[in-house]
Formats: sequence, structure tokens, C-alpha cells
Amino acid sequence: MTERISVCCPACRREHLYTAPSFPCACGASVSPALDRHGTATAVTHDVRAEDWMSLRCAACGRRDEWPYPELGCPCGTVLRVPVTGGSAAAAGVTETEGPRQQRPRFPPVAIRTARDAVTAAALYLRWLGYRDIRRADQRPPSGVGLAARGLLAQVEPTVRPASLRDVECLWLTAMTESAGCVYFSLAGYAGDARARADDLGVPLFVLDLTGTAQPVNSLADELDGGTLR
Repeated sequence: MTERISVCCPACRREHLYTAPSFPCACGASVSPALDRHGTATAVTHDVRAEDWMSLRCAACGRRDEWPYPELGCPCGTVLRVPVTGGSAAAAGVTETEGPRQQRPRFPPVAIRTARDAVTAAALYLRWLGYRDIRRADQRPPSGVGLAARGLLAQVEPTVRPASLRDVECLWLTAMTESAGCVYFSLAGYAGDARARADDLGVPLFVLDLTGTAQPVNSLADELDGGTLR
């Protein structure tokens, strides 16, 4: 059963009931971080950073993957880092391994309330598409957060700033040097010249809505969304 704890905001002292998120392991099991009932939530005062990830081990197969630390947005405006105990994870049920595209279940979105949620939603969506071994990218992009999988680089812009032409070109150039494909996720959409350049370079563009669903912006993203698992 998914763990739940009470989290107190250090700014306004409001109490929240927080449920641990579940992440899909490549083996088909769901894993969740072990929440620290005796820990104290802390306010996040910096922008989302690729280094702020935790390593979770799947109790079903022993595999380790990296996922963003859990965060919670308080109505007072404070973003809270929810305390966890080490990097362990509990199995939260086992599901069948995904098969061909026509048998793939509907994507279960994760509501976006913080910048961290946007990164998590993008990573979950890539897992749903069939990409495995998702991790933070070796090279930090000029803006946003970089994710990497085998043969793919992804960039997530979790702010209210539309992705620019330079953002798209930098992602494409980095992917070219690593002989990888690339994909861009943005909360606030894209500048007009960025969309046109992405079409020229072959970069799929997605917009993340607040439900955590990735909406294709160009035809390349439509093809990726409807493609077969890798």
C-alpha cells in the first residue's frame, strides 16, 4: 500500500497529508520512496536542479534508478521537500510488462504543482513510451533539466518561460554530439521561431499540461506518441 505521512509547512505551519509517489521500474513493478515520518519538511529555495535526485532500489528485482525527490506545493506559496529515509524503495505492486503499442495502457498522468513534478511527469512519459534507464543527463543544459535514456536526450523546461530557439538548438547540438535522438518538454510552450526550427531539425516538441499529460506540439511529437515501444 502506498505510504502516507503528515507534512507540516515550516512557513505557515499548515498540515498536509502527503502520499508517496509511485514510479515504474523496468521490471514492471512500481516503486515508492520510503517517507520519513520523523523527518522535517524543508522549503525549497532554489530552482529545480538535475542533481537533486534520489536513487531508488526496486524491492522486486533489485534494480536501481534515479528519480526526483518528492516535493509538495503549499497554498501559502512555499515548495516543500518531503523527507525520505535514505534511497530505499518499497514495491507497490507488480504490473505486467508493457507489450506492443496497441496493447499499451493509457498513460497515467501525475498532476504538476511544482517544477519537480514537471520533471517527474516527463520521465514517466518517456518510460510509458518504452525508454528505459532514464536518468539525469551528463551535461546540464543552459536552462531547465536534462534527462537521458539509451539513445535519447530530453530537456524539460519547468518554468513559465516559453522555450526559445536557442534552447531547441542547444538540445539538438548536444544530442548530435552523443549520436542520440532528442525531445523537448515545456510547461509554457515554445516561441514561434523555436517551433519552426524544431521542425527543421527533427526535434519532437511536447507541452506538459497541469494534469501531467504530454501534449504533442508538432508532427514529430505525434509520431513519437503513436510509435511502438523501444
